Formats: sequence, structure tokens, C-alpha cells
Amino acid sequence: MNNADIERYGNELYQALVDCTPVDPLTGRVPGIGIEDAYRIQLHMIARRVQAGERIIGKKIGVTSKVVMDMLNVGQPDFGHLTSAMVCNDGDAIVVSGLIAPKAEGEIAFILKHELAGPGITEADVLRATDYVLPCFEIVDSRIRDWKIKIEDTVADNASSGVFVLGDTAVDPRTLDLRTVGMTLEKNGEIAATGAGAAALGNPLTAVAWLANTLGALGMPLEAGEVILSGSLAAMLPVQAGDSLRMSLGGIGSASVRFI
Repeated sequence: MNNADIERYGNELYQALVDCTPVDPLTGRVPGIGIEDAYRIQLHMIARRVQAGERIIGKKIGVTSKVVMDMLNVGQPDFGHLTSAMVCNDGDAIVVSGLIAPKAEGEIAFILKHELAGPGITEADVLRATDYVLPCFEIVDSRIRDWKIKIEDTVADNASSGVFVLGDTAVDPRTLDLRTVGMTLEKNGEIAATGAGAAALGNPLTAVAWLANTLGALGMPLEAGEVILSGSLAAMLPVQAGDSLRMSLGGIGSASVRFI
């Protein structure tokens, strides 16, 4: 794809975000679109958000579970950017009309105290560089109509990022085995999903190391202070106005969010 095409589709996805109006899948309209093209489109979309006044505050890792990898027919995760306009606090109310087709995921968020610059980053490096972990909801959303996505569609659409909610309990990850941290997710007072840290590439530390190494190959470090969402621990849950969610992570804490 040439630069004009990259800008065209990046602008289209940015406008879909602003207008809360979905577009048809790129993979059905752009013959031969590849992963590298999709990431270039993502970067242009993010550049538009930064130009509008947002700041990049972290990254998210997507497609970390085998179920989603099989659905998209890929063998590795993807990543997107987190901006200052996406972050919400524990217990906040999210206005559903500001999203298109939101779905909720329970995750472990990492807050970095040191830079992580790949390649060669290990799980031990991630542990040393992490200040603390938090319970987190990622509210994913797709600017692609009806979630009819292939891997190139979701990558171009900033890994289907929407907003995210950070819990208010910070825990030192060196005191935990993140693989065995259990998650219970309640929707409207009833258990809707359960999972464990191992759902994120076998270990959330492995997921963050993958991200650091993938970005490092592109000359992009993970910086001190960044928020890193390490991947969903269970299936996505569709949400709508009137829903309330609460998730608990064993040994870490809880987070809640409601939708209006």
C-alpha cells in the first residue's frame, strides 16, 4: 500500500471513532492488505488522535488466547496504543453511546517503573521493570461493522481498543505467580466468566515480554510510567446501557464499571 492509501484508511477509521459509525472490513475492500500495512494504518489513526490533543500513555496486547488466535487464523498476538482519552477510574460510568459495539474483558494491567527495550527481553526483565500490577477492565470496541474482523482489520483499528478501567489496588507482582492468579467476572451480580493469568500466552509476563521484543525490533521501547494491558483472561462479554460489571483477581484486588 502506498502512503496515500495508508492515510486514507487511517483517516477513515479515525472518523469512524469520532462519529461512532462503523465501516466495512478493510480486508473485504483492500486487496492484498498485510499486517505491516495494517500497523501503518493504525499509526496514522493514532497520529490523528494525538493531533487532536490525546497523549499516548501505554500499550495493549490483543489476541493472546488460543480461541481468538484460531478465530482470526493467526499464531501470534497483536498490539495497540492506549491514549489519555481511554483511561477510566474504578467505578466509573461509561456512556455506551460513545462506543459502537462494546465488549468487556478482564485483564491484569502492568505499570512500568523502568524502560523495556527489546529485543532480548525476558519474563525476569519484565518483572524487574514493573512497578506494580492492577486489576483492569478493557472495554474493547470495533470500528469494523458487526465485529466482522480478520487480523488485519483489528490491527488497523488499533487492536479494537475502546476504553479501559483500572482498579485502585496496586500489588507488587514479585509476590505472586501471575500464571495462577484466578479471575471471577460478574455481570449484573451473576458470575459471567472465570479465568486465570495463564490465559494470556501462558503467563502475563510472557505477553509483556513479547510486546517489548516486538516493539524493540521496530525501535520503539516501552517507557517508564506506561500502562500495559497484558491480555484478556476470559471471553469477551457484550455490554449495554444498564449493565454493571465487577471483576476480582486473586491476590490482587477488584475493579468495577457500569454502563449508562
